[in-house]
Amino acid sequence: MAQQDDLEVLLVEDNPDHEELIRRAFIERGARVTLSVARHGEEALDYLHRRGSHGDAARRPRLILLDLRLPRVDGLEVLGEIKASPELRSIPTVVLTTSEAEHDVARAYSQHANSYLVKPVDFAGFERLIGSVELYWLDLNRQPGDGGRAAPG
Repeated sequence: MAQQDDLEVLLVEDNPDHEELIRRAFIERGARVTLSVARHGEEALDYLHRRGSHGDAARRPRLILLDLRLPRVDGLEVLGEIKASPELRSIPTVVLTTSEAEHDVARAYSQHANSYLVKPVDFAGFERLIGSVELYWLDLNRQPGDGGRAAPG
C-alpha cells in the first residue's frame, strides 16, 4: 500500500525477473517508494500522459527507470517523447539496461537521458545500484516542486 509521502517511481521494464530484482532492492533498502511498472513503451507513454487505463493516475513519477529494449515502442522512442514534452521533460529519466554498447549510450544521451546505467548481473550489484539511484535521485537531488525542502528519504 502506497503511503502519501512515498516517492513515485515508474519502472519501464518488460523482464519480470529484472523487475523483481529492482523491487526487492528497493524493499531491502527500506526505500519509501511506490514502484509503478509499465511492461512496454506504449504502456509507459499511456501512464505518463494519463491515457487509457492510466487516465486516473494521481501523480507523475519523481523518477523514471527506463529499459532500452522494449516491445511495441522502444526505450529510445519513449525517452524522446518524454524529453520533447513540456509536461514530462523535467522528470529525471535514467536508462537502466543490459546494453554496454557505446552507440546505445550515445543515442540515449542524444535523447537527453539524465543518466545511463548498466544492469548488474547479480542481486548484490542490483542492490548497490538501486541504493545509489535512490540516494542521488530520490534523496539528494532537488526537483521543481520540492518547495525548498529535501525529499523524504
